[in-house]
Amino acid sequence: MQPTPIHGGPALAEGLPFLLMLLSIALFPMFAPRFWHRHMGKVALFWSLASLVPLSITEGTVVALLGAWQAILGEYFPFVALLVAMYSVGGGILLEGGPWGTPRGNTVLMTIAIICGAIIGPVAVSMVLIHPLLRANAHRRDKVHLVVFFIVLVCNVSGVTTPLGNPPLYIGLLQGVPFDWPLRMLLLPGLVLTIPLLALFWWFDRRSAAKDPVPAARRRLHFRGIGNVALLALVFPVGPVQMPGAMVGGGQFSGAMLFLAVAAVAGRKTPLAIHQANMFTWEPMVEVAKLFAGIFVTIVPVLHMLEAGTAGPLAPLLRLTANAAGQPVPAVYFWFAGILSAFLDNAPTYLLFFRLAGGDPARLTGEWAPTLMAMSAGAVCFGALTYIGNAPNMMVRGVAAHRGVRMPGFFGYMAMACGLLLPGFVLLTVLFFL
Repeated sequence: MQPTPIHGGPALAEGLPFLLMLLSIALFPMFAPRFWHRHMGKVALFWSLASLVPLSITEGTVVALLGAWQAILGEYFPFVALLVAMYSVGGGILLEGGPWGTPRGNTVLMTIAIICGAIIGPVAVSMVLIHPLLRANAHRRDKVHLVVFFIVLVCNVSGVTTPLGNPPLYIGLLQGVPFDWPLRMLLLPGLVLTIPLLALFWWFDRRSAAKDPVPAARRRLHFRGIGNVALLALVFPVGPVQMPGAMVGGGQFSGAMLFLAVAAVAGRKTPLAIHQANMFTWEPMVEVAKLFAGIFVTIVPVLHMLEAGTAGPLAPLLRLTANAAGQPVPAVYFWFAGILSAFLDNAPTYLLFFRLAGGDPARLTGEWAPTLMAMSAGAVCFGALTYIGNAPNMMVRGVAAHRGVRMPGFFGYMAMACGLLLPGFVLLTVLFFL
């Protein structure tokens, strides 16, 4: 799990392809949607190749190509294999009927999803419960707020208490943080953030529902897909977590192949009626796979800038994480780890800040516990600020768009998420990290 730089002395200019990759994701769907839909894979490939140019100049073409190959095989492949498995399994679980479709019922379903996400991690829960939420609200004209709140609360904030299926907190577990530490230390901050947002969701959904048609008569709750729940048990516990520069091992490769096998079994054994009821198609997953391939390659130089620490180009910012006595400043860790996790991979970001704080789990769970709380909460919760901050964000967005929900663009979603979350982040800072 030790990140190894592919070359020394990273420069800020090396992060330009990653920035342009993000701008492509944000701007092309707004200004050239048809081009983007047809050629997003080619755009991702272009910026991936562009990110190899600086390394080719400094270290040679062979080293650059090997670095790209490692990013794809060692990091991207296990990651996307897990997403494919979750997507396929979730698309084969059908939850019909029940009280959903009204403000009270939607709030109940959102609460159930948050509780499940806090126990088994947000990825699996997101892929299973987004379908009944959208299906039950098919009669609603405005469904955007349902998806935005779902991404914020279920895909991200719900995972603050568990390392299961949650890469940054799982990294902490591997570094020696006790399994139950996030639950004991982050449950209260999670509730402080969640309860007001859940109340706001109910209020907003109630106002929206008043303008919509009356929902159909409530049907008895009906569940299908028990076999897929059993398959879910094979993949939800931790999933693959791989750091930049670490060669893929046999265990991780075999795990990724297991995930693909689970996806194939789920896709083949799921009855067509369930897929039709869930409006299941592989198009959202294909889009996520294309975009994250480009992100995983272009992000490597940026992560190496962070890895260089106070000897790299981001030194002026990273020096702010400690006070004059050399002790970490929790509030700075919360905001720095969070903002970077909103745009970068939150697992290596967490690890780099963990090491920046000394890397001693005994001290970080003891006298410096507020610092570990801060970086943990930041790495998990800030992922909700952008579509790329966490893989389930983009997957849920894709599912919703396929169902006809006119989701906001990159900046539109970011503005909505910031409006919902930033007041809560300020409150967490005042209550726990100052």
